[in-house]
Amino acid sequence: MVNKGGIGVGSASIVLVFAVLCLTVFSLITLVVASNDKALVDAEVRLVVGYYEADALAERVLADLLIAEKLPSSLHGVEINTMWNEELGIETVYFYCHISEIKVLHVHLAFFEDTFRVLSWRMSSIDDWEYNPGLNVWIGD
Repeated sequence: MVNKGGIGVGSASIVLVFAVLCLTVFSLITLVVASNDKALVDAEVRLVVGYYEADALAERVLADLLIAEKLPSSLHGVEINTMWNEELGIETVYFYCHISEIKVLHVHLAFFEDTFRVLSWRMSSIDDWEYNPGLNVWIGD
């Protein structure tokens, strides 16, 4: 008897090899994506932990500034600076707490007789950046 039609052993093997190859490629792509996501999450965790450590340090510095009789030049390893604020008409205090190699927590305070005011409490970058006015795109003749 001659078998006419149907799927032969050779074509079934080709389909099986193709399916295994596709599953292997998809699993490798999944592995690479998961590895990249883990690296991003680890970087975000380091940034958040660094921010809260810097925030706690800034709170300790602020607490010590409130009880200090005279403005110190540094507290807890943080350099304390002053500058004149034209708008308020008083000298204000500012300092930086390092979050990471490229990020700092910038704190700017105004002290009055019986209270203080936070003028700025923000994370900023210490990297230099250059303004890029845009892409040089050909717009036609």
